[in-house]
Amino acid sequence: MSRTKTIGVVGGMGPMATVEFFRRLVAKTDAASDQEHVHILIDNDPSVPDRTGALLRGEENPVPALQRMARRLEAAGAELLAMPCNTAHAFIEEIRVAVSIPVLDMIEETAAAVDGGPVGLLATDGTIETGLYQRALATRRIDTVSPGATDQATVMEIIRAVKAGEDLDRLTGRIAPVIDRLAAAGAKAAVAACTELSLLAGKRLEIRWIDALDVLVRAALRHAGARSVVNGEETR
Repeated sequence: MSRTKTIGVVGGMGPMATVEFFRRLVAKTDAASDQEHVHILIDNDPSVPDRTGALLRGEENPVPALQRMARRLEAAGAELLAMPCNTAHAFIEEIRVAVSIPVLDMIEETAAAVDGGPVGLLATDGTIETGLYQRALATRRIDTVSPGATDQATVMEIIRAVKAGEDLDRLTGRIAPVIDRLAAAGAKAAVAACTELSLLAGKRLEIRWIDALDVLVRAALRHAGARSVVNGEETR
């Protein structure tokens, strides 16, 4: 296998989402031995200030912490960066100027993976209110459907519950009615646009599930020059 690039993971937002991203990177790599896997460096720093709080309520700016992580990873040998946190992508340009290596854009990668709409958005208040996905999808002429106020409050409760380590099966049951209402409002698919929501069992839902974390896994392996396995088939 030809040499692949070292992937740096800007993590800790939250820790379980970072663990899941690492697990999926390994699981999706087409490798027959240890030596055929990709070199991955992870900076799991949960001290990064709350991204939604900074965007919507003027709380502590997370950019300095994000830039420090990016620089540490580059100094450690990372050749590209992936950040498994959707809301933190509101600060991606500030992160990019802090390093000389590519920083993958999970929002753009996910929008490019959507093959038709409208799509329902399941995300933090910060991701919804800043329009990260709405803009990326609108450039591709794909409409979006956001939850109503009550359902969005439920989504945020579920995200916090995932971070707190609550039962994922129960939380999947809680989010299913929210997705049903998105479907009733015209959504043909639901985008799991928060990495905590990526931990839920989307395959159990009736509507098509587009997982931004899976998209980032595929993009990271592709940019690293590694083969990935999708539904039993190699892709490059």
